[in-house]
Amino acid sequence: MSVGKLDLKKELGAMYRQPAGKISVVEVPPQQYLMVDGHGDPNNSKLFQDAIEALFSLSYTLKFMLKKQGREDYAVMPLEGLWWTDDIANFSTDNREAWLWTLMILQPSFITYTDVETARQQLVAKKALFLLPMVRLETMNEGTCAQILHIGPFSEEPPTIQRLHQYIKEQGYRLRGKHREIYLNDMRRTAPEKLKTIIRQPVSTGQE
Repeated sequence: MSVGKLDLKKELGAMYRQPAGKISVVEVPPQQYLMVDGHGDPNNSKLFQDAIEALFSLSYTLKFMLKKQGREDYAVMPLEGLWWTDDIANFSTDNREAWLWTLMILQPSFITYTDVETARQQLVAKKALFLLPMVRLETMNEGTCAQILHIGPFSEEPPTIQRLHQYIKEQGYRLRGKHREIYLNDMRRTAPEKLKTIIRQPVSTGQE
């Protein structure tokens, strides 16, 4: 009897499907991710590209390792990123060298730390990846968030972000946590004008 492949995008629904032109408020449950940290302008940072390669390489090694073991198969999720600066008041698209970031890929809940370490050792034996030792499995609990879909180059995100922040203010929420982006297509292989990015911002009420 064949078992269908787990599709977390489908399972999580609104968290990974955002209608164009609409802003939504979503409840994001605790979820685990492979994560790696970095800093600097992603447009000219080798560290940023190394992080992407390490995350996807480990994610696929893990997937195929578990499939070979006869465990549940699943689709690898898209790349995501958290973005901030030490002083969030100075977060600006004009000073990208000051940016701090965490790149990450969502993992199924049944994956364990032992699974990750076993897959990491398999990958080390096949490929030299500078940031592979820095990749960690971590659970994140975002809670209530507002999100919007941006279509087009990353450089044209600011008006979309401003619209999201204005909505949050008008709805009586306040910003908290880190700016998050979910890259629905592969930024390495997609024309800038066709990029689809969910921009997500954790929020809280004035009473929290």
